[in-house]
Amino acid sequence: MTINDYKNVVVTGASSGIGEAIARCLSQEDLNVHAIARRTERLEDLSSTSGCLVHTMDVCDSKAFTDLLEKIEVDVLINNAGVGRGYGQLVEASYEDIDTTIDTNVKAAVHAVRAVLPGMIERKRGHVINIGSMAGLYPLASSLYGATKGAMHVLSMDLRLELQGTGIRVTEICPGRVSTEFYDAAIDDPELIKRKKDSGIKEVTSEEIAQAIIYSLNVPQHVNVNRIELQPTEQTYGGMQFTSKESK
Repeated sequence: MTINDYKNVVVTGASSGIGEAIARCLSQEDLNVHAIARRTERLEDLSSTSGCLVHTMDVCDSKAFTDLLEKIEVDVLINNAGVGRGYGQLVEASYEDIDTTIDTNVKAAVHAVRAVLPGMIERKRGHVINIGSMAGLYPLASSLYGATKGAMHVLSMDLRLELQGTGIRVTEICPGRVSTEFYDAAIDDPELIKRKKDSGIKEVTSEEIAQAIIYSLNVPQHVNVNRIELQPTEQTYGGMQFTSKESK
């Protein structure tokens, strides 16, 4: 089973960045792409230029979101919707930002998987693709965001165990720095946004993430692409830091 064996794809967070690129690329593969996001004007532009079927919706509205998914015979679910509110240190995060980030990045994704699995299991085919992050795999000084992406990592691994024998595949895509509007939405301070966005390196593009997804969909059915990590060549993770009490 490859991408040509699928028919209906759902992409969340499809109005910009990675989600928009995924929706556009998959619509060129003769798939019925259902693009879900909150921004109506951007979705209308996506629809007119790509042919995607669009749905204006907040994925945090669990009932409306799952009601929609249960009406679609979903072959491929791409859990992309995500926010980075409270991206800095946890001690500085507001309660509202904590709830928003967890509800969008984790709760909505879990509800989405729950809604599409019964049909996939019955049809004995399907593919769940979770957009995680390198922040969910390696230490990063952003505990809240890292925790939500860590949850997506464990969700992906555990789903593969639960779904063994069903024919359903589960893939986790973990990007590092990607050229998107992430910081514009995550941070309120314009000067901090500017510093965060000025990485000084050539970043991964949304289209390159979309191509990784197409690859994972196109491998033979007996192959499951468990996880793909993508980051700029000049970005890395790990190492050690030491800070003495006297320096504080």
